[in-house]
Amino acid sequence: ALKAHLLAALQSDPPKPIAKKVCDAISELATLLLPENTWAELLPFLFRAASTPEAPNPQESALLIFARLADYIAESLLDHLMTIHNLLASALAHPTSPDVRIAALSAAVNLVQCLPTNADRDKMQDLLPAMMRALTDCLNSSQEASAQEALELLVELAGAEPRFLRRQIADVAGAMLQIAEAAQLEDGTRHLAVEFVITLAEARERAPGMMRRLPQFVGRLFQVLMQMLLDVEDDPAWHTAETEDEDAGEGNNYGVAQECLDRLAIAIGGNAVVPIASELLPQYLSAPEWQKHHAALITLAQIAEGCAKVMLKNLEQVVSMILNGFQHPHPRVRWAAINAIGQLSTDLGPDLQVQYHQKVLPALANAMDDFQNPRVQAHAASAILNFSENCTPEILTPYLDGIVSKLLVLLQNGKQMVQEGALTALASVADSSQVTACVEVNSYIQYHL
Repeated sequence: ALKAHLLAALQSDPPKPIAKKVCDAISELATLLLPENTWAELLPFLFRAASTPEAPNPQESALLIFARLADYIAESLLDHLMTIHNLLASALAHPTSPDVRIAALSAAVNLVQCLPTNADRDKMQDLLPAMMRALTDCLNSSQEASAQEALELLVELAGAEPRFLRRQIADVAGAMLQIAEAAQLEDGTRHLAVEFVITLAEARERAPGMMRRLPQFVGRLFQVLMQMLLDVEDDPAWHTAETEDEDAGEGNNYGVAQECLDRLAIAIGGNAVVPIASELLPQYLSAPEWQKHHAALITLAQIAEGCAKVMLKNLEQVVSMILNGFQHPHPRVRWAAINAIGQLSTDLGPDLQVQYHQKVLPALANAMDDFQNPRVQAHAASAILNFSENCTPEILTPYLDGIVSKLLVLLQNGKQMVQEGALTALASVADSSQVTACVEVNSYIQYHL
């Protein structure tokens, strides 16, 4: 009786929220009953509904259930794979319903992931253009919510089965970059397109070198990410923040770009990324807008880990770019320069410390004198910590008196953020220089305890 009620409920064309709940119930029940051959009428019902474009709502429901039953289909219905292929091909090209197309895309993506062999997946290969059209049709008809659903499914496919995309990778990656570059689209749509390309770049084990063979696409993606870093404003709340991790003024694109630059550099390495960065960074640093200077310095910090070996070969040029930022009139640019030095102290150490301590440490010490901008001061103290962690006592000792005295001054500054930065920097400096007792620091801390 329950099985009959559930199928009758779908046939009655209920409102979408109810239809989806019915689909969930059928799918859960089917995973238990189909392996026991105790729901014989279900699959014929689903095939009929999924093949009836004149009734798009039941067709969508049937396809959503097929998506949930992909494991069972891949295990028990391989003899009918081409029938299912043809059904999905037809549904992906539904003339009027984006919902049917997205449901078919969901079923196709799930099925490709569940198929047991590459030969079986190859039989589904020619569905890929139709799967991509399901996405572009949504975008062309301004159905961005549906487009985002499609993108999420394709990102899942790129992570799980990147080889399925290999033969048509140029077309697929090109389409995704067009979406990422389209400023008129919602941020969420563009972010998902970026995520797709980054996911492919990270698929080293399943599809090694796929994105490295498309250097023009890497360059376009890098440009998109640097452009997204410009989504930052000079918000007064940033200057008056109580903690260093407050991010007032940063737009939605900014954080996504930071994370993706880091992931891209780690995924494809410095030999691919540094030539592109070397072309774009000087353009940004010669521009009049402070946001572009800020973006260039943030980029250097974000790619350092993945590009360390190549950046070490050009260390003088890199350090020079960053130290020039210490003199910039805008405090957010100075903060970004300090941030870059802090990051490079970790990723390019100890080479950076050995070769450039005579330039970097005085620059950081001077930055700690910027009492008009406590966030710059606090970050300079944090960068001292990063720098000193990869320092030998021989490098650090000549600067010790000057650095300690400035950090003590910051400890007496009213802003907690600055005091915290100074105190942790003092601890690191003392550890790295192997100073076991510093009378000034000792007496100060004892007094305040």
